[in-house]
Amino acid sequence: MPIRARTNNRDATSQMAEKPISTRRLPTDRAGIAEAAEILGAGGLVAFPTETVYGLGADARNGEAVARIYQAKGRPSFNPLIVHVADLSMADRFGRIEGPARDFALRVWPAPVSIVVPLRAGSGLSPLVTAGLDSVALRVPRSDIALRLLGEFDGPVAAPSANPSGRVSPTTADHVLSGLGGRIDAVLDGGPTPDGLESTIIGFIGDRPTLLREGAFVADLPGLTPKTEPTDMPLAPGQLASHYAPLAHVRLNATTAEAGEILLGFGAVRGDVSLSPSGDLIEAAAKLYAVLHDCDARGVTRLAVAPIPDHGLGRAINDRLRRAAAPRPQGTSD
Repeated sequence: MPIRARTNNRDATSQMAEKPISTRRLPTDRAGIAEAAEILGAGGLVAFPTETVYGLGADARNGEAVARIYQAKGRPSFNPLIVHVADLSMADRFGRIEGPARDFALRVWPAPVSIVVPLRAGSGLSPLVTAGLDSVALRVPRSDIALRLLGEFDGPVAAPSANPSGRVSPTTADHVLSGLGGRIDAVLDGGPTPDGLESTIIGFIGDRPTLLREGAFVADLPGLTPKTEPTDMPLAPGQLASHYAPLAHVRLNATTAEAGEILLGFGAVRGDVSLSPSGDLIEAAAKLYAVLHDCDARGVTRLAVAPIPDHGLGRAINDRLRRAAAPRPQGTSD
């Protein structure tokens, strides 16, 4: 997998003065979408709902705007971003989507799945988006609100999850404002996101497609190689070892709570609160981040989590929980 050396972007955000701004809550009607697109065109930051979580959007061609994403999130700039586009035709302008990657995109997009493909020469994307790599992550979201915004803006939008780096991803506008209020220009309030987990990411660089991140899309792709291990130099978002973390210490595969713990149940393990009393993985995925945000708001310091079946969406849920429970070295969260 030939990869060009990364550019040194670590100082890209440190040179920008951080000044509190008034973050507007915009409706998702025609006027709100138009205003959000205008903010993006002016180099601003707009959080918006997708079918997965809320993304923090900026014009992917504007280096200063993209640097503001890293600044607002406190995100390490060696961590690449997903570029959201309105359709496959727009995606073709930024990545070389060929062979199996094209067949896959034609079959599934729009969907909660991102693909990593070779970066197209002269794409015009800011090097901050790709972290200096010769590859780019692209996605056509399924969300009607996101597609309307992308169509109105008529350009590529870099959009990681709209949360402080390393923290729990937002599934409501209130979550966004709690973490990033005063740091971004606006949030389109489209209510709770339905899927509740980030997009699946599949790499199409090299001989075989590779699962880079488990997510809301359960991939059925012949020849798909297993997910790569956590790394400190990721090819795609969500590959860092410590990630998606609540404030609480997290203990996994618990059936009872120890002293001082809140038990997060699933199925037969009832707990203090349950991701799904019926053991429904779709319900659990949709509720996971909202429950973790609630634990933060309640000041929970120790959280025990019931076992989650490791199949289908359960693999993505367990991936998020393992990263939430991982040690949190300074400066390596997403």
